[in-house]
Amino acid sequence: MEGKTFRTAGQGARRCRCSCREQKGCAMRLAVLGAGAVGPGIAALAASRGHEVAIWSPSGAGTAGLGDSIEAEGLLAGRFPLRVARDLPDALGDAEAAVLAVPAYAFPALLPRIAAALPAHVPLLISPASSLAPLAFEALMAGHGHRAPVGCLGTTPIGGRRTAPDRVRVAMIRSALDIAAIPADRAPEMAALAETLFGNRYIPVRDALAVALVGSNPIIHGVLALTNLTRIEKREAWPQYEMMTEAACRMMTAMDAERAALAASFGLEVPSLPTLLHRANGVPLGPMHEMAAAIAAGRGAVYGPTDLGNRYVTEDVPYGLVFYLRLAAAQGVAMPVTAACATALAAASGGALDVNPLLDGLDLSALDQQLRHGIGRVDKPAPKGGYCNAP
Repeated sequence: MEGKTFRTAGQGARRCRCSCREQKGCAMRLAVLGAGAVGPGIAALAASRGHEVAIWSPSGAGTAGLGDSIEAEGLLAGRFPLRVARDLPDALGDAEAAVLAVPAYAFPALLPRIAAALPAHVPLLISPASSLAPLAFEALMAGHGHRAPVGCLGTTPIGGRRTAPDRVRVAMIRSALDIAAIPADRAPEMAALAETLFGNRYIPVRDALAVALVGSNPIIHGVLALTNLTRIEKREAWPQYEMMTEAACRMMTAMDAERAALAASFGLEVPSLPTLLHRANGVPLGPMHEMAAAIAAGRGAVYGPTDLGNRYVTEDVPYGLVFYLRLAAAQGVAMPVTAACATALAAASGGALDVNPLLDGLDLSALDQQLRHGIGRVDKPAPKGGYCNAP
């Protein structure tokens, strides 16, 4: 969706003593789990609003060279305080909320570690909530009885890149994002929490499946990777929006129709790829290849990956396209073009792209019940003051 510039006046925010649904200046203690391309930007955004941020890197590499602050440039500018956590318990120990910001392929290894360390009262926001990762996390937490909801963000609050160990360039701050929760009826609480932390507008949607089926990346990235395979292998510089040619977009449109049919089998209606491009980039609606050309003209060259091990292949295929196909098989929905794209990319890359451990432990026949009510929960209402209580 369209980005906007954020001011940094929030550093004077006070410790919250009232409901997040009413106060937007609440200061909270936030644990950011993930320190790659997105986590530090999220940390800077939250810190710019006056929150106390601890950041943790699963490997330790992401926080190497990061001290007690991070500098942001671009749509968010300034130097903001944060704390580098020694380990996961240190990050979560006094947190009032946590956000997980890692690629989907990191979920299978990380979710069990977080489930073992997360205090039951701390809500976890998963950004983005790909491939029913929130439900996989919910299953890991099933023995904890009463616990905070899990928030499911449709995408990341910001877009950008790391330019130095202690510096991020924020290229996009999304104006609005879809959000769901497990249990499903807790979505308004998670929307209020996310808005307090990050300032974007959060729109509650039906459930985590609605969030998981909305993203444009699996289709757009999958087709771009397939149609530019030799460019990637030869490490050529290729402008990805310019490579969204009429033929490539024809394939994307066919896969988009299959995604819509899959969503309809669950009683969901998802926005089309042109609608998603319009929301994200502000270009007028029209034929998708013309929209891509307009984006390229407005933003300049945005280059695609130059390595077959890139996330377009290792993330968007198993945790996007294959995720669709697993759901489609359970629902009896045909997705032949999607299957062809995933199969061709797997054959070309030589990788096992049909493996998605997040789905292996889920009972897809009980999906609706689990999304609505969670797994093994003893429900209690949210804390009286929301999720940013202070003594």
